[in-house]
Amino acid sequence: VMLPGLSGIELLRRIRAADSQTPVLLLTAKGSVEDKVSGLDLGANDYITKPFVIEELLARIRASLRQRALHTEPPATE
Repeated sequence: VMLPGLSGIELLRRIRAADSQTPVLLLTAKGSVEDKVSGLDLGANDYITKPFVIEELLARIRASLRQRALHTEPPATE
């Protein structure tokens, strides 16, 4: 969420204004409940705080990609 020159929250707003479908995972040191709720309410699909375990991060990315695949797969045809 804390980026040089532009806040992650502002970047998230810009992404969501242009594209509502791309999954967004916020990875940040800001771990208060208020920060998490704010990020998720602004459109992040997931929020993980530092320090984090790489296996958990990768599992969350896989879960997000599975969820996206469920919503983007064309209907099966016979």
